[in-house]
Amino acid sequence: MDKIEELKEIIEKSNNIVFFGGAGVSTESGIPDFRSKDGLYNQKYKFPPEEILSHTFFMNNTEEFYKFYREKMNSLKYEPNITHIKLAKLEKQGKLKAIVTQNIDGLHQKAGSKNVLELHGSVLRNYCMKCNKFYDAEFIFNGKEIPKCECGGIIKPDVVLYEEALNDTTVQNSIKAIYNADLLIVAGTSLTVQPASGLINYFKGNKLVLINKDSTIYDRKADLVINESLGKVFKEIGG
Repeated sequence: MDKIEELKEIIEKSNNIVFFGGAGVSTESGIPDFRSKDGLYNQKYKFPPEEILSHTFFMNNTEEFYKFYREKMNSLKYEPNITHIKLAKLEKQGKLKAIVTQNIDGLHQKAGSKNVLELHGSVLRNYCMKCNKFYDAEFIFNGKEIPKCECGGIIKPDVVLYEEALNDTTVQNSIKAIYNADLLIVAGTSLTVQPASGLINYFKGNKLVLINKDSTIYDRKADLVINESLGKVFKEIGG
């Protein structure tokens, strides 16, 4: 049986699906990933992206951080692709119970998904570090200077920077969703980023499916491995 047909059959038989996704979910919307040959980490900047996207750099070089952030992290101009759209549909049908994502672009919500657990936060949420007032992404990306609150405090994106811990509630809810799932679809991630990738070890259900262009260290644990583009897979799944 064709692998995508097999996946289709597995989805039809499952009633508690959790989707765990990484950067590869959004690359087909035009958002570059981090680690591929065209990814952010292989482009040339005055500082390495890992350094720019760290808590220390944000605190010490806020202006430089925002230059990079506005140029590279603005997902407002991108639209959901077939994968985001099909996942929202599966949720509407009651089959997909949660999306656990490493992405910060908000495209799952833009496609209509409701239960999205964002391990690394979201560019759509920004808070004043002094009074905690909320600011939307437009306020940040349309500005030119360091964004300041009306109280005078610096506004920080609600994204998890290097050196920062993941949000404990989001992690616990992700563990719970993965643990209770009968089907876990892991897609568009190399599964090398800890602690996020370790969450799939909590899966105790029937079928583990991995969809990624390249192989991952978890391939041997999976019931089905599809080395194909997500767009092709979700287009063929139909529904």
